[in-house]
Amino acid sequence: MIKSKTLFKVGTSFVALASAVAFSTVSASAADKKSAIEVVTHAGAGGGTDVNSRMMMLRSRRTLKQDMVVVNKRGGGGAAAMNYFMSRPADGNTILTFTVGHAITMAMGKTKLKIEDMAPIARGTNDPQILMVNCKTTPYKTPESFLAGMKKGDKISFGGTHTGTIDHITAYLWAKKTGQKMPKYIPFKGGGELATQVVAGSVDVGILNLSEAGAPIEAGDLCPLIILGDNAMGPIPKAKTAKSLGIDLVLSTTRGFVTHAGVDSARVAAMEKGITKAMKHSMYQAYLGNSGLDNTSPQASAAWGKQIKFMVSEFGPALKEMGLLK
Repeated sequence: MIKSKTLFKVGTSFVALASAVAFSTVSASAADKKSAIEVVTHAGAGGGTDVNSRMMMLRSRRTLKQDMVVVNKRGGGGAAAMNYFMSRPADGNTILTFTVGHAITMAMGKTKLKIEDMAPIARGTNDPQILMVNCKTTPYKTPESFLAGMKKGDKISFGGTHTGTIDHITAYLWAKKTGQKMPKYIPFKGGGELATQVVAGSVDVGILNLSEAGAPIEAGDLCPLIILGDNAMGPIPKAKTAKSLGIDLVLSTTRGFVTHAGVDSARVAAMEKGITKAMKHSMYQAYLGNSGLDNTSPQASAAWGKQIKFMVSEFGPALKEMGLLK
């Protein structure tokens, strides 16, 4: 089962505000009589990807001077949303909220959508994968000692959300980068359950996002050790990036926006400018902060496009080596 993890710490005020605006009727002041932009998501109303889409839309309506509506197409690990996106005309009035789950579905060949069919607009959220341990019982008190244990071949179990997800792939690629075979991987139903089970001692290492583990980290129960991101993270100063330890591995739970590759370049540029401006607004920035993220999450089209290509190209071989893809 393929799922994107949810940023579950989003405050109810943000969810309520986003939903109220997005479910409102089309405004009579929609500029230049343009059709409303369809923002296609694979999540149901109130899910993390749905909320992220609606938060982007709050100000993008103004910056783009065009109304926007969410179209929820659930099923197939994002395949239904991607297939619907492909059925829409390349007129710049359709946006797909693209996630790490979509990249996995593409890598598995479960949709006809290809990288070359999309024009990246901007990234909206980026939540690095973090390897966390039980502070009190782990023998690994520092990132360096944990890495040494991996390289030595210590029997370490990893926990994540479900099978065939970014967490499952993370466990495999981390082991591969440290010269080891796939470690024991224990799937759980969600990040909250996983964090609880790491604290309970059911698994040695939890593959979590900062947004999922804030409370047990603050309580001193969970200790983040390795950040699979480009940069260190202020709230967890003792954790180090894999890159700083000589391991070239960057993986995140991420969401962003794309349109059709055939859309006029000037239109794509205008969409990027408007959406990027909207995500700099204090409302969207507060949403990021409330989700355990920071202002490095939004990125322009070039960086976002590069990340999409990396995910799809990296996940395919990994899934095949893991025996999850024929």
